[in-house]
Order: sequence, then structure tokens, then C-alpha cells
Amino acid sequence: MKVLSLVSYTFLPAQTGGQKGIALFNKYFSQKVELHCFTTKANQNQLAGYNTIPLFSGTKLRYINLFYFFKIRKYIRKNNITHVVIEHPYFGWLGILLKTFCGIKLITHSHNIESLRWRDLGKWWWKILFRYEKIVHRKSDYNFFITDEDRGFAIEHFHLSTEKCITVTYGTELKEIPFAKEVDEAKKFVWEKHQIKDDEIIMLFNGAFNYDPNLKALDQLVNRINPFFLANSNLKYKIIICGKYLPKEFSCEKTYPNIIFAGFVEDITLYLRSAKIFLNPVSEGGGIKTKLVEALAYNLSCISFATGALGIPKGITGDKFFVVRNDDFRVFAECVFQVCRSGRKLIPDSFFKTFYWGNIIDNCVSFLKDSSKKK
Repeated sequence: MKVLSLVSYTFLPAQTGGQKGIALFNKYFSQKVELHCFTTKANQNQLAGYNTIPLFSGTKLRYINLFYFFKIRKYIRKNNITHVVIEHPYFGWLGILLKTFCGIKLITHSHNIESLRWRDLGKWWWKILFRYEKIVHRKSDYNFFITDEDRGFAIEHFHLSTEKCITVTYGTELKEIPFAKEVDEAKKFVWEKHQIKDDEIIMLFNGAFNYDPNLKALDQLVNRINPFFLANSNLKYKIIICGKYLPKEFSCEKTYPNIIFAGFVEDITLYLRSAKIFLNPVSEGGGIKTKLVEALAYNLSCISFATGALGIPKGITGDKFFVVRNDDFRVFAECVFQVCRSGRKLIPDSFFKTFYWGNIIDNCVSFLKDSSKKK
């Protein structure tokens, strides 16, 4: 297989969950197939490790620029490309044209049901996108979905054949939990940087706060959940908030006791290694929550509202994952108390078998090869 990936926005260097999803998918995919990538000119393409060509502009007009078709068609014919991958449905019209005139196989890589995400964010035009999204998936030869829930929804509502659909989840590069030495070094760094005491439990929440579901979750955490923690005189803790685009109103730690607003950090793995609990009070938005996968891989006990827990089977997480009904703040806090009282438990090996990127891509490539043999 010779695969051409069309990525219509900046993802290198990868900082947000969505950017990491594409960067890591392409990284591991390129180890199994010959991968080429057309993307925006703002990317730092030297970070890719595979053939990356800056083509798309940074303006919104790139999504309707017909001239891209002719340049990409020429590249496909010159390099004998067999498959084209589009990220999200927005370049669906371009993918369909390339399929029609170049004879390639079209893969739509869905990160969530995009129209439903915009519906939940209150956009009036979501039904228009829903119809377009349906057309793109039906015209695709293969469809990759981020969760089993999204896959099932698309099969039913887009009327897709099950044989052309597969779940390609977000993953982790870890094959096992971090070593104790790495954990101790991270704790020392975080404790010293933020003046945390040895007997204080570190809880973590991170995300890009220009995304409304994350911003709402942050507000619920500091204003609805933290008061339960403060009322528990036996609980010694600090909540660390990491992420870009942190609003100014959440920057004053005196207003929010026991909360540290770290903002964007260069190495989030230091915080993942040093924390004991990951808080995920996300009750809106679609797709899998990439930060939750990362937290479980680092052996954090995770408490999540139901919507934020989509895509992660409880059967492979042992006693490390607690799912709470959306907006039930009291039960959310009680789960945290339960974790604080319990001894150290480990995430099962079954988690890594499902969520390690190498295994995810192996399944993906096998699916494509098996499907091509059937046809």
C-alpha cells in the first residue's frame, strides 16, 4: 500500500489531543505502509519522519479550493498512490473527486461524529453537516471511527456496511506503566516547582480550554466539585490544572483553594507520572477523551462523567476507572474519596493490548489488507 494522508490543519508539533491523534496515527502507520502527507504550510514537517508536503493554506478557503485537486491528482499518478486518507469529513469532496478520477481507495478517518459535536455546541447548521458527513462516509471505501459507539451510530444512521467500518481508537505509546524511578523523579520536580507537601495527594486535569466542553468541565471542577473536597477535613490534596488557553478568571489561586493553575506545560508526562488521580468532569462533546487514555496508561486512577468516558471499556481497566452519571458532583467527589482510601492498584495489561499504538495500527493494516483480498 502507498497511502496519501490529507491533514488540513497544523498538527506538528502535536500539543492538543486531536493533534496527537493524527501525529501518532501517522507515525505508527508509516512504519507499516509507505506514507505521504499533504498538510498546511504552518507545520514543522521535519518532525514527521515520513514524506510531508506543505500544500494547504491556513485560511478557511482551503476547504473549498478546487485547485488542490489538480496538484494532488498529479502527485498520486506520479507516486502510484493506492489509498487516500482524509481526517474528518471536511475534505470529503476532494477525496471523492480523487477516488473518481484517480482510482484510489478512499479512507475517512473520523475523530468523532462531527455533525453531532457541532449540534451539542449549539450550531444551527449541524443538520447540513450531518447530510454531508453521511455522503462522505457512504462514498468512502473504508471508514475509521474513534470509538465503538461512533462506529455503531454511523452504521445505523449513515447506513454503512459493517465490512467497511473499523474502530481505530486513540492510543498510547506506552507498553507498560512507568518505572518507579521515573515516577519518583517526576514527583520531585512537580513538588518543588509548585511547593506541594509530601502528604498531599496530587489530582490532575488537563485540556485545551478554547474547547467549550473542557472549559465547562474546568468550571464544574473548581466551583462544583472542589467544594466537596474542601469540606472533607481529612483530605490533603492539590489539584493541578494544565493546558493552553486558560482564561484569566481561573488564574488566581487565592480564589480557588488547593488548586494550582499551571497552564501550558512543556512536558505533561511529568505531571502524569507525579499525580495519583485524574479528574475528568467532561459532560459534553463526542469521541474518545485522549487525556483519559494517557492518564490510564500512566496508572492514574481516573474518575469521569459518563460522556467523557466514551470509548474506554471498563472491562480492561481493572479498579482504575470510575464512571459517574453526568453532573452528579457529589458521587464524583465520593469516588475520589474512595480512591484516596484505597491502596495502590495497577492498570491491567489488557489495557495496553487494546490501547498501545502499535497494536492499534497492526489491526488497522490487517483490516485493509483483508478487505482488499475479499474484493
